[in-house]
Amino acid sequence: MAEPTWQETLRLRLVERNARESSYAPVIEQYRRLAQQTKLLKERNASLLRAMGSARPNPSSSTVFVPGTGEDNPVRAAYIASLESQISSLRDELATVYKTQGQNAQRLLAMNETLREKEELSRLDAENLRKARDEIAVLRKKVEQHSELMAEKDRTAQILHDEINTLQLELSQIEERNQTLTRDNAKLLQRWLDAKQAEVNRMNEANQFYEDMQSRRQASLNTHAGANGDEKGDLSGTNAFGSGNGEERKETGATTMMDGTPSHAETDVNLTPNG
Repeated sequence: MAEPTWQETLRLRLVERNARESSYAPVIEQYRRLAQQTKLLKERNASLLRAMGSARPNPSSSTVFVPGTGEDNPVRAAYIASLESQISSLRDELATVYKTQGQNAQRLLAMNETLREKEELSRLDAENLRKARDEIAVLRKKVEQHSELMAEKDRTAQILHDEINTLQLELSQIEERNQTLTRDNAKLLQRWLDAKQAEVNRMNEANQFYEDMQSRRQASLNTHAGANGDEKGDLSGTNAFGSGNGEERKETGATTMMDGTPSHAETDVNLTPNG
C-alpha cells in the first residue's frame, strides 16, 4: 500500500476528530432544547402565578374568583392540567433523549470498535511500511554494490580491450615481420638455388670439357696406336732379337698397353678437369 502524504494524514485525523467530537451532538442538542423548554415553562408558570395572585371579581362574569377557595378554582385546575401536560411531554422527550443516548452509546461502542480495528490496521500498515523500507534499504545497498561491480567490470573490460588492441598491434607487427622474413628467406633460397645452379652449370661445363678432352685424347691415342701398328709391322723381322726389343720399350717409355689402351699412370695424370 502506498504511503499517504502528510496532508492526507492530517485530513484523516481531522475527520476522525470531528466524528469523535460530534458523536454526542444529538444528546447535547436534546439537552439544549430541554433547557429552553424548561425555561419557557418556568416563565409561563411564573406568569400564571402572577395572574392567579392578581385575579379580581369580574362584573361581566357570573363566576367570581376568590383567592384561596380550594379546588373549585378553574385557573388553578388549568394550571395543574398544563403542568401535567408539560410533565408528560417532558417525560416523552426525556425518554426520547435516553433512547437517543442509548443509540449514541451503541454508536460510540461501534465507533470505538472500528477505531480499534483501524488502529490495528494502522499498526499492521506501519509494520509493513517498516519492512518495506528495510527491504528498500537492502535493495538500494544491493543496487549500489551492483553498480560498483559493474563499474569494476567496465574498467576490467576497458583494460582487457586495451590489452587486446596492444596484442593485435603486436601480432600485426609480428605478421609483418614474418612476411618480411618469408620474403627474405625466399630471396636467400632463390640466391642459394641460383648459386647452386651456377655451380652445377660450372660442373657440367667442366665435365663437358673433361669429356671433350678425353675424347680428343682417345682420338690422339688411337692415332698413335695406328702408327705403332705400322712400326710393329716393320719390325716383325727383328723379333728374333728379343733382347733388343725389350730394351727399346724400356728406353722409349711406351704409354700404351698391348691392346692400345692408355696406361694407369697416364690415366691418373689426366683425371683433372684441366687435362
